[in-house]
Amino acid sequence: MGESTKEQLFTHLARVGKALGNGKRLELIDLLAQGPRSVAELAEAARAGVTTTSAHLQVLKHAGLVRATRAGTTIFYDLAGDDIAALYAHLRDVAATRVADVAPAARDYLGPADTEQVSREELLSRVAHGDAVVIDVRPGTEFAAGHIPGAVSIPLDELAERLDELPHDLEIVAYCRGAFCVFSHDAVRLLRARGHRARRLEDGILEWRLAGEPVVAAAAS
Repeated sequence: MGESTKEQLFTHLARVGKALGNGKRLELIDLLAQGPRSVAELAEAARAGVTTTSAHLQVLKHAGLVRATRAGTTIFYDLAGDDIAALYAHLRDVAATRVADVAPAARDYLGPADTEQVSREELLSRVAHGDAVVIDVRPGTEFAAGHIPGAVSIPLDELAERLDELPHDLEIVAYCRGAFCVFSHDAVRLLRARGHRARRLEDGILEWRLAGEPVVAAAAS
């Protein structure tokens, strides 16, 4: 009987691993780490069908990783807790260290290593001294859900048209979702091509939150 109950215990533990054992579900976790979203919004962001996205969310929900709330006729999903974001970040980091295929795949996605980065500590220091302007290049809904204090919301797809809002005498620091988010890389490349001094945060808002740094929520500009 002891072996039987032990097997049941580990079978239940494995539910979390099974739920995370799918690339598209990990992508949904990555998106939900930015804030609550509807099924339709998640499907659009993940470039997947609504039915497929809903099925993936049900798997995650049954494993206790996400929760659903209803607002009128719309169902919104969110991570079940900060521990889920930490679990995802740790899984990602272990895979990046242990799985040889991750590094070349990341290079293919993020592009060449041609963008300089800045640490969280340096960013805080430069902002405190008025030496840098911080821009959040995620979609506006993600900025509204939570962003670095003092950051300006300029989504990547609006950046080229809003360059006149940025000063030329200060460095621009761009950030986005996390360590594997391409938006900040592309933003820095665009800014440098247009004559701005620009760097990107070494990771993103996910790691910023997990490090216990301040985050504020407000309407996007």
